Amino acid sequence: MANLPLKPLTHALGSAVGYGVSRLRRPRADHREEEARRVLECLVEAGPIYMKLGQLMATRSDLVPAEWVESLRTLQDDGPHMDEVATRAAVERELRAPLNSVFREFDPTPVASGSVAQVHRARLIDGQEVAVKLVKDGVPEHIERNLRLMGRGVRAAERLVPAVAAADGTRRFTEVAHLFRSQADMILEATRQKQVYRNFAGHPYVRVPRVVPELVTPRLLAMEYMHGIRGNEAHRVDMEPARLARRLQDTIYTMLYMHGVAHGDPHPGNILFSESGELILLDYGITVELTEDEKWGLSSFYYACTRKEWEVAARRFTEHFVEGRERLRGREKEYTAELVAVLEHHFDLVSDRWSTVGYFRDVSAVLRTYGARYTTSFTKVELVFLSCEGFASQLDPDIDIWRNARKFTDRYSPYMSREIRARFDERFAEQIPGSLRMRDRADRVLVAPTHMHRYFFPSTYPLFVREARAGRVTDVDGNEYVDLSGGYGPHILGYAHPVVTEAITSAATAGPVNAIGNEPEVEFAELLVDSLPGAERALLCNSGTEAALTAIRLCRAHRRRDTVVKFEGHYHGFSDQGMVSSWFRFTGDKHAPEPIAGSLGSQRAVVKGTRVLQYGDIGGLDRLRAEADDLACVVVEPLPSSTATLDREFLTALRERCTEWGVPLIFDEVVTGYRVTYGGAQSLVDVQPDLTLLGKIIGGGLACGAVVGRADLVEMCRSTEDPFLDYEQRAFAGGTLSGNSLTCRAGAAVLRHLRDNPHLYRELEEKTERLRDELIESTRKRGIPCRVGARGAIFSLNFSHRSAGVYRDRMAGSNFKATIALAYYMRRHGVYIPELHSFLLSTAHTDDDLAVVGKAFDLSVAEMADDGFFVT
Repeated sequence: MANLPLKPLTHALGSAVGYGVSRLRRPRADHREEEARRVLECLVEAGPIYMKLGQLMATRSDLVPAEWVESLRTLQDDGPHMDEVATRAAVERELRAPLNSVFREFDPTPVASGSVAQVHRARLIDGQEVAVKLVKDGVPEHIERNLRLMGRGVRAAERLVPAVAAADGTRRFTEVAHLFRSQADMILEATRQKQVYRNFAGHPYVRVPRVVPELVTPRLLAMEYMHGIRGNEAHRVDMEPARLARRLQDTIYTMLYMHGVAHGDPHPGNILFSESGELILLDYGITVELTEDEKWGLSSFYYACTRKEWEVAARRFTEHFVEGRERLRGREKEYTAELVAVLEHHFDLVSDRWSTVGYFRDVSAVLRTYGARYTTSFTKVELVFLSCEGFASQLDPDIDIWRNARKFTDRYSPYMSREIRARFDERFAEQIPGSLRMRDRADRVLVAPTHMHRYFFPSTYPLFVREARAGRVTDVDGNEYVDLSGGYGPHILGYAHPVVTEAITSAATAGPVNAIGNEPEVEFAELLVDSLPGAERALLCNSGTEAALTAIRLCRAHRRRDTVVKFEGHYHGFSDQGMVSSWFRFTGDKHAPEPIAGSLGSQRAVVKGTRVLQYGDIGGLDRLRAEADDLACVVVEPLPSSTATLDREFLTALRERCTEWGVPLIFDEVVTGYRVTYGGAQSLVDVQPDLTLLGKIIGGGLACGAVVGRADLVEMCRSTEDPFLDYEQRAFAGGTLSGNSLTCRAGAAVLRHLRDNPHLYRELEEKTERLRDELIESTRKRGIPCRVGARGAIFSLNFSHRSAGVYRDRMAGSNFKATIALAYYMRRHGVYIPELHSFLLSTAHTDDDLAVVGKAFDLSVAEMADDGFFVT
């Protein structure tokens, strides 16, 4: 069939009718092989769209006869192709150059040929081996003719058949037609392939060919040649079929749930395997792209199903993936009950015999009953699931699709599974019984959102500390731990450092003073102003959150504007503004994020009045140019603690734009101030903000915050001595305990000690680098995907193969469960780190402390690997 020509659809239909008549004349039961041959011929003659249907059918051995599957598999990589003369002419036409001027070798016989394109093996002049994907002559035109014909049929059916009209047939067909047309666009395919390549860079077992960008044209795409075993020959792979099938399913789910860009056609012809079981993903003619909101919806829906919270699952599914919800008004109760029955049946009662076809069929029936329908995006997801399930079932006929899906969803949720929790319950009941009793006692009277009842990531096994000294803490059970929390940052000198203890004791003996002028307040402000480049004034408050609130108010008053610019993933305290787009919920395009509330209860107007950009995206800054006159300020973490990265080029560009537009620039150095160096991160990059937010370290372990910077901005809260003018031209700032003598004396003692001992920063950086390298080596030698960022005693650890990139990319694919569990494993080995939070070193940590941390981490990741936290 190598040179079988493409024939008109009418010819194919005629062949099918002719075969049907012959079967009526000879109604025997042993014609399966002839059926398979005729079906294959009809699909090939009908053209690429129908061949694509045949490729999908070839993965559904549970739905079509085995003889059909065997015959249709040839469509996956052994379809009709152009002859040698036509192939050479097409390549030279696309490259606009003789073949031998680009390739040292070019095999005109394709190594694979699908419904749209054929793939050739070649070698470039420089010796690089490449695969050349070439769209077959006539295919784009053939696709267009068939789509026009099919479109007319759909439109006619929509007029005549109520069910087609109710399903919005024309619009859905238009979406599908777009997918088919894009398959013949190699420039678009190259863009998609490069995106998936970046998403899987560093992955332990998924490989994507690298595109050769200079050899991409509308109908030709050259890429790295990858050797592998064809999907239909997976029995040659040296890996258990069940494990190989799980890898396939996990890969597709990772693309859908985490990356939001998924291979849309994962049939055996588009996937190779290495002998050791690596997956090589080919052909990006069809991809499925989900928005951040759709990813959230998909994950939250399936997570509710894993917890058997059926009504919650029904609500989430309806909210994110059902159109025509207005037709449900007044019938929500009945609709929900029917949908819940379907969910419970498939996800619980028959989950060990999971059928994607049956699940979608039953959900569709419920939606049709109430005049609703799937969204287009979920229809695409359905096709990916169907193809993935078909191929995975071929690899492992006994695969438990839902059990694997449940494990996947569980791995990326922040909460422990029943099995893991039971294991830790037993271990910690023995190790920290006193802390657990204190936890239960506290639960009856206290809500502690900072350390026990943490938003998103509650602590199941919190410690209650009896004593803290130097770099260690001792809990109420007498267990000692090397502490890497540092109180979320304040204790850079460790606990109970003599200079701090003496300062607090003397201030307490003299009588703590607040809301009255005192000398420590003035001395403290002098130290703050002298320490930061270009600073002129300081305003004291009680926390980093207060500092951010106050600074933004001062800028709004100064500019007489309301709009605030911040960056995705950056946290500026727990105010409505500070939390916008700061957690793990994002929306909008990655390169043009839209603001979203960080918490229920946030004021909608505040969220709407925030512009969100990506840290490190210099091009994105120009989005602000058109609305620069409406901006009150820009606030940024110059060294985000969540990634421990510092981008000098970006911060320089940001400073230049803000100066050009006259918009105040605020650096949030609540974490980094006096930790990375005495003058903060701004000193490392030599970029001077208009205002700096400070907290944590400057309080010496006591509650404190400050806004430091330009005099004209800070003095927006200084009285004019005219109450009417104050109301017209000044902003209010206050706080009964702001500038109290106890905090100011402690903070001043810490700052003076750090200023007078610069060697402490050199030693901290050396310890940081040493520990970082040790942590990286522990995961590397075990093949565990893990990213460790570290700078200035700040550590960011993420169990993922993906590099930092923009914040949402870092979060996509993060193994939250493993990161949280790491904290509990480390506690078993004498190290305290907070669940899913950056951890920190102090000057009090000794070499012995670092040795304990390194050993504890090595033991912990080994135990976690044995306990199944990492997919292999």
